[in-house]
Amino acid sequence: MTASTMADDQHLAERAERAKKIIENAANFKICEGCDSIVTMRVSSCPNCHGYRFNEDTEEVIAHARELGSRAQTTVTSQDLE
Repeated sequence: MTASTMADDQHLAERAERAKKIIENAANFKICEGCDSIVTMRVSSCPNCHGYRFNEDTEEVIAHARELGSRAQTTVTSQDLE
């Protein structure tokens, strides 16, 4: 196994773990309609795209977390820019 493959596997495992936590507490999260990020209910604007429209449907949060937790990240986040 190459270092790149190991890093990819680690990344997917971390995303799956975050998705699991979101699914277990879906009522505490919402989906940004600007960039599809999952954010906590307490934010009034998305930390990634600064959008202010959100989908708060718990079932959609769960479905979205499952999808995002099963694939590699494809978006740029504020942490990527630091």
